[in-house]
Amino acid sequence: MAQISMAAVPALKDTYTQLKTRMDKAVEDFRKELGAMRTGRASVHMLDSVQAEYYGSMMPLNQISTVHAPEPQMLTVTPFDPSAMGNIEKAIRSAGLGLNPMNDGKLIRVPVPPLTEERRKEMVKHLHKVLEDHRTAVRNIRRDGNDMIKKTLKDKKISEDEERGALDQMQKLTDDEIKKMDEMSKTKEKELMEIR
Repeated sequence: MAQISMAAVPALKDTYTQLKTRMDKAVEDFRKELGAMRTGRASVHMLDSVQAEYYGSMMPLNQISTVHAPEPQMLTVTPFDPSAMGNIEKAIRSAGLGLNPMNDGKLIRVPVPPLTEERRKEMVKHLHKVLEDHRTAVRNIRRDGNDMIKKTLKDKKISEDEERGALDQMQKLTDDEIKKMDEMSKTKEKELMEIR
């Protein structure tokens, strides 16, 4: 029997679009987390998670300054408003990234020290935890999708064959998204364990 596509079944089209979007968001969130994860080399995305106080509210660094990586072991942060320099420096220092910023009055230099073997192993452990959290998120979306499909069958909007095909497609979609994240994770782990 030919595979029934959820997108081709009118009663399931919106469900499929909604679930695919949610899974894509989970994968994109994982990609962002990987970008912010520190390797031995400086990356402007290392500071994406850092928020500094600016006029009484917490703001992401990239909204109140420009971040550059002029050298492989150095980041520079140039605040749009020089009065925010102290708060930005404090935010980077207390972000738990193991970075020690230096302020020269015009810009903040952030040397990126090479990772120790112990720190690399901690980061790989953290990477596996983040991966598992995102896998779980994708599986939860699959569970929601399966429930929606079964409810649609119960409401007699689709046939049993369409339900079976939709459940199979839901599983395949889940497997594909998890495989994408596994591959990204392997690449990042290799990058983390590589000694420069």
